[in-house]
Amino acid sequence: MVKIRTPDPAAAFQDGAFAELAYLHAPVGLVVTENRVIRDCNFAFADMFGYTREELQNQLFAKLYPSDSEFSNIRNRGVDQLRETNSYWDERIMARRDGTLFWCRVRGHSFTPDDPLAQAVWSFADLSQTRPYIPLTRREREIVALLADGKTSKEIALTLDISHRTVEVYRAKLLKKFGVSNTSGLLNCLAGVYQEHIVGRS
Repeated sequence: MVKIRTPDPAAAFQDGAFAELAYLHAPVGLVVTENRVIRDCNFAFADMFGYTREELQNQLFAKLYPSDSEFSNIRNRGVDQLRETNSYWDERIMARRDGTLFWCRVRGHSFTPDDPLAQAVWSFADLSQTRPYIPLTRREREIVALLADGKTSKEIALTLDISHRTVEVYRAKLLKKFGVSNTSGLLNCLAGVYQEHIVGRS
């Protein structure tokens, strides 16, 4: 394990050695990974998940997901985009140490674009204040995605091979769950990110 050393801010300002200071105290979570293993992170990242930096060093990233299956579902997401543009972002559900789930905005940059996950740096922003976590079933997510595409209940029923009445029941439950009165309000609750960038629970 790498020994944790916290630079003295006064000395950093005197010497102009700002890089480590900025990394450790950035107001957004930063994490350096190697083949999906957390090699190091800053204070904001560790605090976000309820750990110390030492507890996260050299741990599999799967530790921070709601389940191993969800980690498996998402782990290769963005690899092609990183390979092509070396830039990737999405919004996904993560798990704190105490088991509570929350939305994060994740951005990535690879140091090894030919093998994007070999060595990379990521930023994590906690979206809890603007997007509280509300659990959705797989079917609810499918219906929300189709509503966002502008499909009617009848079209959704045909797409999912379920009855029109079943779609209406799901739609009513979604409105109630999000405390809104219409589809526009529902989509506004989930706004702020294009659907292809939302990584929901499996």
